Amino acid sequence: MAWNVELTATAEKQLKKLDRKWQGVILDYLEDEIAGLSDPRSRGKGLVGDRKGIWRYRVGDYRILCQILDAELVIVAVTIRHRKDAYGG
Repeated sequence: MAWNVELTATAEKQLKKLDRKWQGVILDYLEDEIAGLSDPRSRGKGLVGDRKGIWRYRVGDYRILCQILDAELVIVAVTIRHRKDAYGG
């Protein structure tokens, strides 16, 4: 079962602010490592509290926060940020 990966406008903007090397590493990770899994939750970590339902993926010092839409087989990247900034307000 193949999943589709989509980025919100915010995630796209955050990705474009990163240097080209990290842009490629993050996109490759989402497309090659996560999209091909039968269960994308097997690689991520579910967040708790007011971020329940959001899944986190670690790529180096960056964090990708995603929503997983099972019915549509879509992983939506909501936020792509450095780990020190990923969870703040």
